[in-house]
Amino acid sequence: MEGDRRVVIGSDAAGMPLKELVKETLIEDGHEVVDLSETPAADFVDSACAVAADLLENEGSQGLCFDEYGVGSYLAATRVKGMVAANISDERSAYMTREHNNARMVCMGSGVVGPEVAKKIAREFLKADYAAGRHQIRVDMLNKMA
Repeated sequence: MEGDRRVVIGSDAAGMPLKELVKETLIEDGHEVVDLSETPAADFVDSACAVAADLLENEGSQGLCFDEYGVGSYLAATRVKGMVAANISDERSAYMTREHNNARMVCMGSGVVGPEVAKKIAREFLKADYAAGRHQIRVDMLNKMA
């Protein structure tokens, strides 16, 4: 799989091993990886908000965030106005949330998602493109919230 996307990643301490594995995979796939957590963030709120802020400043970028369950990063990211994020534990949902919801960020939990599934989630999320069309009404509604 050839990559050409700018991918912003972040993690707290619990998500670091999974983040490092996915980071290595994305680099091997040819993506530009911007790691905002070379050392773990003090809290998942910090890492998720840093990734969300970067994505809002860099239109074509997509993001991945890691913590123990994925939920915390998801909750923090969705509090950032204009950020559409999803807590994902399977590759089909990763693809569909990008294609139908224009999600810019996927959150994964190291205590939920195993290494191989995490790689598949990242690859499917980055492979998908937003379909727009009939989905735009929903995306506009999401963007007006939070």
